[in-house]
Amino acid sequence: PLKDFTFFHSGCFKCAVCGTKLTLKTYYNNQHRQEDKEVYCSGHVPKIGPGHLDGSSVGIRSALNVPKTTNLVNDQIRSQNGTAVVAPPQLVYQYGRFDASALHIAHALRATELHRSYNKPREKPIEYYLDKDEQTRLEMKHRKEEDDLYRKFMRQREEEDKRMKDEIRDEWEKELERLTSRFEREMTSKRKRPEDTKVLTLRLQQERDDLEKNMTIRRDRKKESLTRKLLEHERAATAALVEKQSREMLELINEKRSAYMMAESIYLEPPGLEEVTAPYPSQAPSPAPPALAKYHIYSHPNEFAYIDEIAISVAQEDQKTFTDLVRQLVGRCGSDIEKARTIFRWITVKNLNTMQFDENLRGDTPMGLLRGIKHGTESYHVLFKRLCSYAGLHCVVIKGYSKSAGYQPGVSFEDNRFRNSWNAVYVAGAWRFVQCNWGARHLVNAKEVPKAGAKLAKTDSLRYEYDDHYFLTDPREFIYEFFPLQSEWQ
Repeated sequence: PLKDFTFFHSGCFKCAVCGTKLTLKTYYNNQHRQEDKEVYCSGHVPKIGPGHLDGSSVGIRSALNVPKTTNLVNDQIRSQNGTAVVAPPQLVYQYGRFDASALHIAHALRATELHRSYNKPREKPIEYYLDKDEQTRLEMKHRKEEDDLYRKFMRQREEEDKRMKDEIRDEWEKELERLTSRFEREMTSKRKRPEDTKVLTLRLQQERDDLEKNMTIRRDRKKESLTRKLLEHERAATAALVEKQSREMLELINEKRSAYMMAESIYLEPPGLEEVTAPYPSQAPSPAPPALAKYHIYSHPNEFAYIDEIAISVAQEDQKTFTDLVRQLVGRCGSDIEKARTIFRWITVKNLNTMQFDENLRGDTPMGLLRGIKHGTESYHVLFKRLCSYAGLHCVVIKGYSKSAGYQPGVSFEDNRFRNSWNAVYVAGAWRFVQCNWGARHLVNAKEVPKAGAKLAKTDSLRYEYDDHYFLTDPREFIYEFFPLQSEWQ
């Protein structure tokens, strides 16, 4: 069943034009004819045309059918002697208007505007208005703040680990003292036969072994709980720091960009006089659904083939700073969509969750850029937000629920099993959703519903394969898998 309650057999779920087999993530409906119940691929879905204007148009037919009057001039009839005679009252005809407000003309103008929406002039690269050294200096300042934060995390972990070990040791000593005291009382209460003494001794040893096992289990559980709480705290602190640093980086870029625009054009080819292009906003706009769907921006991933090749090539190299990384990614991108695309593809190509990190990882090394991934304090989405700020793009991290591993219809979101996060990036004149994690990998088999508090092990059920569906996903499709906690994004 589809969203409009149309039913298809799995074998019949194909594009009505080319016969390509479709899925629930790749099919499209005709948005302009409700009676059309067929499904299409992205390349053959009917799109709004520019309209036509000929003798068959409603407005033109109405204009042609207006009665002709050759003797009316400004509501007066000229007599033969030149005197003006008021025309007798006549029936006033209410025919259709033939101007820009006519229905078919408004439709044509709207379609033309739609097709022009994303043919924007290409902007000059960031090096035209922001010196690389200046951006690097700000990054080094941010890196020092991160170093201080990670050292703080390390101290907190050491202190909490020491405190936990002291508590376990004290508890062990108390329990052991209790067992020993009871054994001594039983031995001295009355004279025991050698057999009784042996039984008591064996029982004491068994109780000590059981106590040691129980204390080990309690210690491991306590350590796991403590680690989880510390990690949540560290993630929140890291996200807050990235939010602050991203804001500072965007302020620097917008300041230099505005100053450059005052002196010269920001575009590689200045726009024509007939079209005024709105620049990228310096302040993040309020959340609002996009006016146009994803397929209005691009109809097939192949349109980004050149951009994707850049991301794949950069992912095979090492960079020591985010400034170098982002400039290599977006240096040949002329639009905000291309910038977001190349960052998204770099993250999905990199497979960050499978990377191996050295134990002694320094922040000034190529792999040190991703130390947040190693420590578990930085997710795909926080990293995407950070990289977007270096490219001058507004981006936010949204938290909520998702129909992820183990979800089945009817399962309620009662705990943290289905908590998730994703991004919204401001491109193409609107906020659009991005899910880097799901765009990089799929869960092959997830039929079992995990129990509350159960920890999912990383197994071979994860298949790393790029999915374009999660780049600039339309809200009407995104809501079927994700539900945000923030009301402004619902």
